[in-house]
Parts: sequence; structure tokens; C-alpha cells
Amino acid sequence: MSTKVPENKEDQEIDIFQLSKSINSFFGRINTMIFRSIHFFVRNWIIVLILVVAGFSIGWYLDSSKKSFDNQVIVTPNFGSVDYLYSKIDLIESKIIAGDTAFLKNEVGISKPKLIKKIEIKPIADVYKFIEDKEQNFELIKLMAEVGEIKKVLEDNVTSKNYTFHSITFITNQNTDKKDIIEPLLKYINNSEYFNELQKIGYKNLEDQIIKNDTIIAQIDQVLNGFSSNVKNGAKNDKLVYYNENTQLNDIIKTKQYLILEQGKNRLKLVNYDKTIKEINSTVNRNNTKITNGNSKLFFPVLFLFLFVLIHLFQKFYRNQLLKAERSKL
Repeated sequence: MSTKVPENKEDQEIDIFQLSKSINSFFGRINTMIFRSIHFFVRNWIIVLILVVAGFSIGWYLDSSKKSFDNQVIVTPNFGSVDYLYSKIDLIESKIIAGDTAFLKNEVGISKPKLIKKIEIKPIADVYKFIEDKEQNFELIKLMAEVGEIKKVLEDNVTSKNYTFHSITFITNQNTDKKDIIEPLLKYINNSEYFNELQKIGYKNLEDQIIKNDTIIAQIDQVLNGFSSNVKNGAKNDKLVYYNENTQLNDIIKTKQYLILEQGKNRLKLVNYDKTIKEINSTVNRNNTKITNGNSKLFFPVLFLFLFVLIHLFQKFYRNQLLKAERSKL
């Protein structure tokens, strides 16, 4: 025997009708609320306009009175210290946000830590130098470009951190000097026992490589001079001397050319290898005149409008409660 109770279609229709009516009523209240808000601002448009202009003017004045200066240091990290460099800058930025002036003064060595407002580091994109004489880097970019846009690949952290140069930028609210922030900052970043040891070993290895390459080049010159002498003697004796591929003369000449190019690169590297994080160039006290500098010009108009609406709502609430109180006395 079935225990199912027959469904009442009329009850279902009534429930659906009531639900539809409730939804329509809800949206009707929202429409009424939106209309009243628009009507309120239209009715008081002169006051709203005055408040917006006054707030924007006050904010503009406050923003323009706040001096802001951009400063930049271009560096090149050596011995695989890219991630170390980025972590140090991120640490300093977190201390600036937290207002930890004691850390900035005692650990980093910045004598006036309140001057610095923000610091960040970004790679200087130079894809040509990234793939220069590095076939594996070129193949890597080709492979990554196959699965995504080339621009995203070049800006990706995995790729961009391997660029040669990186830009450390920081903002100050006053004129500063290189010795006030940049010098102690670089000294702090280069203060690592691990990377200091790598720097000493790397510098010594590069010096040794240069010396050995010079020796090999000198030996190749002796070999070439010997070949040249044999050719001259052969000519005097009216004998033909043939140098074919078996003599490996072409390979010797190519080796010398390669070593000469390598020596040039090594001597350039030697200039940068005296420090783990090598400063390339720095600029200070570049006046920041961007119109977006500061948020006061946006904050004050919103604040004035909020206070105006709040006062209006309070007055309306007070009037309603006053009418209720007067009616209750009658």
C-alpha cells in the first residue's frame, strides 16, 4: 500500500506566487532605495559639488605640499646572488612598512630612516644580453614562448631574475645624499659571509684563468711562428710546403681567436667581481611630480560626502523619533 501523500497543486501554486511576490517586492525596495539616493544627490547637487571641489582642493594642496623624490641604484648581482638580493630588498621594504626605524638604522645603517618611504627592485629587461653567447638561454625562451606570450615569458620571475642588471628604486620625502642611504644599503647587502667567500674564490679563479689563457695564447703564437718559419724556409729552398686539414692549423687559429674574445670578456668580468652586488650607476633626488602622487585629493571628497550623508541621515532619524515622541504624548 502506498504511503505517499498526494501533492496539493493549489498549495504549490500559492507558494510559488508568494515567492515571486516576495522577490518582486525585494527588487522594488532596492529600486526605491536607488531612486531616493539619486534624488537626494540631484536635489542637493550644489552642496555636493561644493563639497567635492573643496575636498579635491584641500587634498591637492596637501599632496602638492608633500615632497617626494625618486632615487635609483643599478646593480649587477654576481655568483648566483640574485635571489639573495631580492630577499634583502623585500626584507627592508617590510621593515619600512612596519615602521621599524631601529632595524633600518642599526642593521642597515641608514642614519635617517624616516626619510625613506618605499623601496623595490625590478630587473632591467635586456633579452639580447640574456641570450648573448648562451644558446641554452635562447632555447629556454623559445620553449617557454611556445606555451605562452613572449612578453609574459620575458617578464616572468624565472626569466627576469637572470638578467644582468637590476634596478633598486626608493622614495624619500626630502633631498638625500648618496652616503645617507645608498652606501649603507649596498654595504648591508654585501655583508654576507657565504657570498664574501664566493667572491674571493671567484675573483681568484678568474685571475688564474686570465693568466692561463695568456699563456696558451703565447704558446699558440710560438706554434704559428714555427709554421711561418717553415714556410719561409721552404720558399727559399724552392720546395712546396702544403698545410692541409691534418696539420690542424685552422683549429689552432680558431682557438686563438676564441681565447682572445674570452680574455676580453674575463677582463670585463674582473671589474664587476670585486663585490657580490656591484653598483653600476646611481641617481638621487629626482623630483616626483606625478599627479597620482598621494591619495588626499581622492580621500577628502569621499570623506566630505560621507559626512554630509551621515548628517542628513541623523537629522532624518532625529525628526522621525521626535514625531513619534510628540504623538505618544497626545
